[in-house]
Amino acid sequence: MKTSYLFLAEGFEEIEALATVDVLRRAGMNVETVSINGEYQVMGAHNIEVVADQLIEEVDLDEAEWLICPGGMPGASNLADCSLLTDALIEHNAKGGHIAAICAAPAVVLAPLGILNGKEATCYPSFEGPLAENGATHVDLRVVVDGNVVTGNGPSSAMLFALEIVTQQKSKSVSQQVANGMLI
Repeated sequence: MKTSYLFLAEGFEEIEALATVDVLRRAGMNVETVSINGEYQVMGAHNIEVVADQLIEEVDLDEAEWLICPGGMPGASNLADCSLLTDALIEHNAKGGHIAAICAAPAVVLAPLGILNGKEATCYPSFEGPLAENGATHVDLRVVVDGNVVTGNGPSSAMLFALEIVTQQKSKSVSQQVANGMLI
């Protein structure tokens, strides 16, 4: 089974990151958190410190299943400034690899890289401009799937976002089993 990676940068939105990892692991997906900061401890936007599984310098992203970017500010901007991550996202997308981003990350990380060009996507309200400027069509939904990309609009959609990743990777049945187990 391939590994999926969720990236953590200073100022990440904690609920989007941790809920996603939790749901994916409940579904039996192999997912690891990756710090882009050069150290394992990463401080979230609401002062919750998380210890990442790996550092980005240690990970071979060539064989990744999913590359996942939580939002939060300045977390999304910090992700966008990480060339190791942005290069991996571009390469993964070129191969048709699965990519997911939520909150500010679709607009701040994916759109400027051209990953959303010609696609429908959602994001946190007030970040719609960068989507359009980079060739994406904003859809006012909590979660949007277009081809190999899943986007979510913000913290309240974190569970739905994660369950959609499970649906895309495993099946609707597995996603529903996880949701039922969590009383969603």
